[in-house]
Amino acid sequence: MSRNRPPERPETAPGLHAERVGRHTDGRLIVDGVTLSLCPGETVGLLGPNGSGKSTLLRLLSGVLTASTGVVTLDGRPLPAVGRRATARRVATVEQHTHTQTELTVHDVVALGRIPHRRTWSPASDSDARAVTAALERTGMTDRAEQSWHTLSGGERQRAQIARALAQEPRELLLDEPTNHLDIQHQLDLLDLVVSLPVTTVIALHDLNLAAMYCDRLLVLRAGSTVAEGSPAEVLTPSLIEEVYGVRTEVTHHPGHPVIRFLRQATGTPTRA
Repeated sequence: MSRNRPPERPETAPGLHAERVGRHTDGRLIVDGVTLSLCPGETVGLLGPNGSGKSTLLRLLSGVLTASTGVVTLDGRPLPAVGRRATARRVATVEQHTHTQTELTVHDVVALGRIPHRRTWSPASDSDARAVTAALERTGMTDRAEQSWHTLSGGERQRAQIARALAQEPRELLLDEPTNHLDIQHQLDLLDLVVSLPVTTVIALHDLNLAAMYCDRLLVLRAGSTVAEGSPAEVLTPSLIEEVYGVRTEVTHHPGHPVIRFLRQATGTPTRA
């Protein structure tokens, strides 16, 4: 279930923020003037159809991509001034697809999260070992530590990637559609884990009901621009969903969050999302 929504952020609060950021790629405008301010400890869901700019916005927030316009700041400093290594000590990312041809154990994968904290070619320190152990424990992957990455199920791989991100000891965690290709039980298990973490989280999701259940706040994108921002109850209305996704819905309010039922286009019969 979603945690209580945090209080409004003071303007001077530290953290990760995007101010009217835009990104052009190959002459196309992918993200257009998006502003996002994060409150410590909250879970923010990014919603929008395919191609709406969710993944690009996450890469801008992580510093992997540089904004064409606007600025992303960390504790008030633009990310280029903070530097990639210093940013990686604070901001961890979990990509939608992660592949490797190298034979790695789960422990090896999680230990990659310590790279921003180590000098080049330096051996792992005691603090590195403690961080990896704690990340494995937090994600329930301790008994898989010596198992080959290639033998893991989809849900286990996602947990290992979250453990790798936690080994960075971040304050901000960015996840790009981490529930894709997982069955319902693994989706719920994964999101239960994510919202239990002591970090500020931005997570791109397709499932509107999961977003309503687990996110404190939602930012909805369409064609790279912000369409709506607010609590799930404020944002997930039939009119907004039809405007953004082109489908009709019925929205009821379960205690704590809205529940979306999609209407079959041919018959108007409601079906659970």
